[in-house]
Amino acid sequence: MTQKVVLVGSLDTKGIEFKYIKDALEKLGIETLVVDVGVLNKPAFNPDIPSSEVAQFAGTTLEILREEKDRGKAVTAMAEGAAKAVEKLLAQGIVGGIFGMGGTAGTTVGASAMKVVPIGIPKLLLSTVASGNTRPYVGVKDVTMMYSVIDIAGVNKLSRRILSNAAYAIGGMVKGISTELEQEEEKTTIGMTMFGVTTPCVTRVREILEEKGYDILVFHATGTGGLAMEELVDAGFIKAVADITTTELADELVGGIFTAGPSRLEAAGRSGVPQVVSVGALDMVNFGPPDTVPEKFKNRKFYQHNPTTTLMRTTIEENRQLGETIAKKLNQAKSPTVVIFPKGGVSLIDQASQAFDGVEEREALYKALKENLRSDIPFIESEKNINDPSVSVLISEQLLSILREEISIS
Repeated sequence: MTQKVVLVGSLDTKGIEFKYIKDALEKLGIETLVVDVGVLNKPAFNPDIPSSEVAQFAGTTLEILREEKDRGKAVTAMAEGAAKAVEKLLAQGIVGGIFGMGGTAGTTVGASAMKVVPIGIPKLLLSTVASGNTRPYVGVKDVTMMYSVIDIAGVNKLSRRILSNAAYAIGGMVKGISTELEQEEEKTTIGMTMFGVTTPCVTRVREILEEKGYDILVFHATGTGGLAMEELVDAGFIKAVADITTTELADELVGGIFTAGPSRLEAAGRSGVPQVVSVGALDMVNFGPPDTVPEKFKNRKFYQHNPTTTLMRTTIEENRQLGETIAKKLNQAKSPTVVIFPKGGVSLIDQASQAFDGVEEREALYKALKENLRSDIPFIESEKNINDPSVSVLISEQLLSILREEISIS
């Protein structure tokens, strides 16, 4: 089935602008499919999926939304309906790209639809709010946001140029990805997690695995990084994981800024994806500049990583809880799982003579993890720091061994 660029927007208030984008794309030879989310008035042109159908996807009707005259409720309903409409199109194999535009409401609805679209499929939001905080709209997806400069209200000398640029941008992405997929070499994709303080370890593991012919994706473990990796695991894109840097669990436990939420470290086990897990950077909780650290932590041990990043040493009790948490999560795994524990330290600054060297903290983490881990999950110890080359080799060998077994079984 021919894939199309799905246009999601309000054709009653932004119909002229969406028609401009539609015509521009079709001049490029790209087919479109229009999803109308307008509530108030008739659309400026006929969509492929009318707003009445979108409202039904959200469990309501246009009539009800109009009668209630609650803008917030209407936006929420159409955002939900648009996402479900796009999910249906994805199941049909129609979506080759997705485009949305508007102010806060149009951006919210467009972003909701994009969140159900797998990473790798082009997504573009032309928005009046793209110069501000974009995290609520982007999340962990590869959404491209373009600032509209002026309000999206008619086609004029300036907006025509901006609308054209937006159309050519999404059109170029769609055309480019189709050409790239034709030429792409099939490789098994492995996801890895990294922090600055685990970079030597992760770099060496990546080099070893790349030499063996694997395609490696490295995620910066800053909350969104871990979430993005697990999103790709759930989507079936990543086929194995070297989860070396599980530091996001510490931020979730203690209240740091780099939490990936309570479900971190569960996707691979849930999806049956082979994983080798270590305890990289669990010696630290992350905050912004020093004045952003909560008052309750004022007596803790800190390390100023850079002017905007303040690291706080995890305590013995926090490490005990982290060990128990990791064991609990891995015990649920349905996939081949191996744990590597570097007893010489879990980061560049958690080793002899360094700022966060903590023998008792590491021991608490070690004992809690080992004692609570399922007995059939291999727990492999090294006396070295996580960044010692021997630990990189150990992680690589264990993952390669699992992958060889997976191949021989299949």
